[in-house]
Amino acid sequence: MFLSVFDLFKIGIGPSSSHTMGPMVAAGRFLDELKNGDWPRPAGAIVHRVAVSLHGSLAFTGKGHASDRAIVLGLMGEEPGLLDPDAVERIIDEASSKKKLPAGYEFDPEQDLVFDYDKRLSGHTNGMTFFAYNDLDIILLRKVYYSIGGGFVVEEDGLNRMDDRKNQALLTVPYPFDNAVQMLQMAKISGYSIAELKRANEEAAIGSDALNEGLRTIWQAMNDCVERGLVSEGVLPGGLEVRRRAKNLHQRISEQWKSNRTNPLAANDWLAVYAIAVNEENAAGGKVVTAPTNGAAGVIPAVIRYYLGFSDGACNNGIEEFLLTAAAIGGLIKHNASISGAEVGCQGEVGSASAMAAAGLAAVMGGTPEQVENAAEIALEHHLGMTCDPVGGLVQVPCIERNALGAVKAVTAASLALHGDGTHFISLDNCIRTMRETGLDMHEHYKETSKGGLAVNMVEC
Repeated sequence: MFLSVFDLFKIGIGPSSSHTMGPMVAAGRFLDELKNGDWPRPAGAIVHRVAVSLHGSLAFTGKGHASDRAIVLGLMGEEPGLLDPDAVERIIDEASSKKKLPAGYEFDPEQDLVFDYDKRLSGHTNGMTFFAYNDLDIILLRKVYYSIGGGFVVEEDGLNRMDDRKNQALLTVPYPFDNAVQMLQMAKISGYSIAELKRANEEAAIGSDALNEGLRTIWQAMNDCVERGLVSEGVLPGGLEVRRRAKNLHQRISEQWKSNRTNPLAANDWLAVYAIAVNEENAAGGKVVTAPTNGAAGVIPAVIRYYLGFSDGACNNGIEEFLLTAAAIGGLIKHNASISGAEVGCQGEVGSASAMAAAGLAAVMGGTPEQVENAAEIALEHHLGMTCDPVGGLVQVPCIERNALGAVKAVTAASLALHGDGTHFISLDNCIRTMRETGLDMHEHYKETSKGGLAVNMVEC
């Protein structure tokens, strides 16, 4: 198995990788299919109009997650990694007023984008159906896409297979591990760290220069997101009237830090404010990095900032080692379970992010591969069973604070692992398997549908 660090860490916009970035990507793919795809076209048939229906979790929480707006943006030709968040309103207004896409097809967002609450598609709860019609309103093409978490999108027939690019990568990378046991065995035989195994695989696939530049770009985007979140204020969109807290928290923590007074909560305070800053940006629709999802985007940047601020040996090389190690763990989780809240609950989002961050921190603090694997297992184990129950379908309550707690757990897990020798009772592979089974057993009300948990037990004020 080879899953690139840049598959797990993608630059895009909030508030959700599966419900915003994924639908935008799917809409772009449908446009490309209409133009360049090898689909059966009746003689003389011309596409006149397109329409979209959202199903499952995309229907139930799509409004709060801006899935409808993401579809419009994708059909307007926008891509998550290139979109300017400040241009979103103008593009949405243009689509609504013209009712025609740049590609020439008619599309009225009010009429042609449907939230189908009754029909859950069989492949995945995050399902979308795209239609192309001729001028007689006869369907010329129908395509189903699934947004399976972290911005990954597959077609209806692609859920149980890797695409050709991944198959080719599997043949060419030197250390293609499918699970943690294989990863540790390869590390032992080669004498490499987990980050060095991951680097060797990435360089075989894309080369050293592209890898280094890509890692720098990812960290810059993460850090920029932290900085924007620390200076922004106001009320988050969506109707819950949640106020941004990161700026005021940062000012208070900074003042306490300058006073040189002993504060036993200082480490937790910094972790929390960095994570909250990122996830408030995400909730506001700002530019973020999936890590491995938008809903969990604050954990890894927060722990890296903590590493930079509290470790005497922190350096840029350490950031790269952190990201590569985290990506190795995230790849195992995605390959053997899921990073989708709509599929396995928040254990797959914040839980996965915490495991990735714990592994990354343990690595840069000098941990052995066994200690790194142990750190990931500890962090993931103590998120098992966590539901995804966003209030109002918005990635705000409890999502923002969950990132702060996920960051704290990551640091605690790394510390516990570094104080041991890497031996432990439950393996990371068994923990990942348990997460998957727990997710399968979890009632759909607690998997990003806003039909259970905190989403329906909010105190009315």
